[in-house]
Amino acid sequence: MKDFVSGVDLEEFRAQVETQTTREHCPTAIAIEKNIPIYDGARVSEAVAPEWAGVIGQGPGVFVIKRAFADLDAIDAASDAFRAIIAHERATGVAAGDHFAKAGANDRIWNSLQKLCLHDPAVYVRYMANPVIDIACRAWLGPGYQLATQVNQVRPGGKAQAPHRDYHLGFMSPGQMAEYPEHIHATGPTLILQGGVAHCDMPVESGTTKLLPHSQRYLPGYVAATRPEFRDYFEEHCVQLPLEKGDAIFFSPALFHAAGENRTQDVVRMVNLIQTASAFARHMENIDRTAMSRAIYPHLAALSAEGRRAVIAATADGYPFPTNLDTDPPISGLAPETQQDLLARAVSEGWDQSRFDAALDAQEAKRRP
Repeated sequence: MKDFVSGVDLEEFRAQVETQTTREHCPTAIAIEKNIPIYDGARVSEAVAPEWAGVIGQGPGVFVIKRAFADLDAIDAASDAFRAIIAHERATGVAAGDHFAKAGANDRIWNSLQKLCLHDPAVYVRYMANPVIDIACRAWLGPGYQLATQVNQVRPGGKAQAPHRDYHLGFMSPGQMAEYPEHIHATGPTLILQGGVAHCDMPVESGTTKLLPHSQRYLPGYVAATRPEFRDYFEEHCVQLPLEKGDAIFFSPALFHAAGENRTQDVVRMVNLIQTASAFARHMENIDRTAMSRAIYPHLAALSAEGRRAVIAATADGYPFPTNLDTDPPISGLAPETQQDLLARAVSEGWDQSRFDAALDAQEAKRRP
């Protein structure tokens, strides 16, 4: 893995990225703008699925669907519901932590899927009764996918994000990324599809997502995206497209991208971000790892460092997601502390059982929906 990380090379990256999107990638697109295929939602059928899978995987890595929502009244009704949820959360002191922005800088609704559903089920049903979104998710992930959404509302003056890749590896530090072998870097993006729905007309000046088409194919790209020379290259070569209310965009989580700066005076940019996960990213059994961690804690201090690591890895939950990001936000980093991290920290700091039990209970409580 060391050679894989040390082999990150900007010239090699440029050779892959500096290519043109052609009709071979997207024969049914109505246009290609700035290397991004554009589709008409009114003409979309399930027959386009293989084409979209090719666009995401081996093509430019991103496509836009104009008029993905034919029912704009459903968009407006959902927007009203989201604003009500934002107002409620602000009034109750909820400051949503963000992966790439200071808490409170944007209006963020974590788990907007569930919150909209419970706030107004009728609006939720109208909003989600959209076969175009379903076709896009199935095209990359197949059936049984699991949808999650998060609303991001950026007011005038809202700053841009740093360029990045997304969940899973994209939410880790470079050191953590480097612990995963090459094939995980290659296959991880096949488990997730990223997207977003425009809830208002959004000119480029409002900060529509900055994108680098074809960048998802660069294998060491998760590590590369953290390096200044790659970020500089991104800023020099990225593209942005305007979106209209009801348009949708989908892209590989491995695509280099970043939300832009809202340079307008009067456009409050609202996007419902979509993150769809493969049905296959699950275990066969439900395991109570909290009870297991509690049971083994008294026995860990006597083990060698290597033995302790192995036992912790076999016992505790090593991944911070899914969680309740309202109560367990990534305020001090890209992701909350894992159960494995908590267990290792407790041993290294010499906590007694009662302190560890209390911390374990608190962590589990924060993660509950």
